[in-house]
Amino acid sequence: MSAQLRETAAELADVLWREHTVYRDRAGGVVIRGEHVQRWISLAPSGGRDEILLRAGRILDGGTTAPARSEAVVYIGSGTGELAAVCRRLLAETAADPSPLTVPSGLAPAAKSGRFAARAGGSPRPARPARTARSARPARSDRTVRHTSLGSWVVILCVAATIALYAWSAAAWYR
Repeated sequence: MSAQLRETAAELADVLWREHTVYRDRAGGVVIRGEHVQRWISLAPSGGRDEILLRAGRILDGGTTAPARSEAVVYIGSGTGELAAVCRRLLAETAADPSPLTVPSGLAPAAKSGRFAARAGGSPRPARPARTARSARPARSDRTVRHTSLGSWVVILCVAATIALYAWSAAAWYR
């Protein structure tokens, strides 16, 4: 199935885009990337026999792939033309979907400047609530501070006893 999937993806990529990259993904499927159109198509084995799962999505500014926006299950034996038609439909749905995090310009917050101005998706980070004062915990000077607990002393004594026993048994060999 994987060899057939790879061949089908190569044929499909030639039909869809002049410039493309075909590679295998971690899950065992094949991905076709069209960098010039900022889109990707994934072909993966489906649960049924001789069926493949076609998924389409966008390529973000940094080159990372966004999650799939549309998907369809297709019979792998269908011709390249039919697969290309399904892929074009999925790509059209991907292009028609608005970006999930777009904000109208009148409602957008003021742009920040600096190192963390925008996240990878281009949306500003939501504001974090202000920190509360640490009044629930008493100051250090009020607490009783114990540096070494009883359990630590027991471990230290056991290690010391083991070393002493080893030294005693080693000395017994030389008498």
